[in-house]
Amino acid sequence: MTLDWGYGSKNGPQTWTSHFPDAAGERQSPIDIKPVDVKILNTNKKLHWKYETENLAEISNTGANWKVDVKGKGSELAGGPLLYEYVLNQFHCHWGESNDKGSEHTINGQHFAGELHLVHWNSAKYSSIEEAARNPDGLCVLGVFLKPGKKHEELDKVVRQLNKIQYKNQCCRILESVDPSNFLPENSGYYTYHGSLTTPPCLECVVWIIFKEPVEVSTEQLEAFRNLKSFCKEEKYCDEYDGFVKRNFRPTLPVGQREVKECRQ
Repeated sequence: MTLDWGYGSKNGPQTWTSHFPDAAGERQSPIDIKPVDVKILNTNKKLHWKYETENLAEISNTGANWKVDVKGKGSELAGGPLLYEYVLNQFHCHWGESNDKGSEHTINGQHFAGELHLVHWNSAKYSSIEEAARNPDGLCVLGVFLKPGKKHEELDKVVRQLNKIQYKNQCCRILESVDPSNFLPENSGYYTYHGSLTTPPCLECVVWIIFKEPVEVSTEQLEAFRNLKSFCKEEKYCDEYDGFVKRNFRPTLPVGQREVKECRQ
């Protein structure tokens, strides 16, 4: 069995609305951010975060990407555009078949090589991430653009595990301490808006915070992402990407009537 949704010609984003009605909504993500059109976020609350470095549970191959689950207790994200405190649930990544595209959000139409997502849920208001995901302020996702450059040492702790999860549904524990705060760019402003999950069911439950400044990762690290397979080990599978996860980003959707705000932090 393959994913009932994916990024190929037969099950890609252009088909998602047939099976996931929320994907046709008016507050979908990602979007193209045009800095000339954004408004300034007026807040005296600085965005701040704290992560426990020992709280990683396991890394898995979902068939669409790699994902690291986190035991969120002890982590926190608050301030900035957020009215509540959020805790980290997982982080994952999106990329493309080449280094000139791969990010989901774009700036003035420009793609980056990839985009890291740190997914948090509103623990102050809701009792579980499932309940939170049914509400417009339920989740907050930090988006970090990736650009080719020097090796990212913290992310390499994740990359070193990828050879153990080459096939869909494989997973393993990460035995090293990983500090998610080291994924975030220093002294970067950000854009924020209300949108959706970028993968099915595409629920419109996300406060997005997209950092302006990208972080560097090596070409070898990006290639390790693309070597993941989208099918289970016991399966035989072939698509236009020969069963590899070469591309897993959703194209941008209309901003519509939404406001995109900028914080220069």
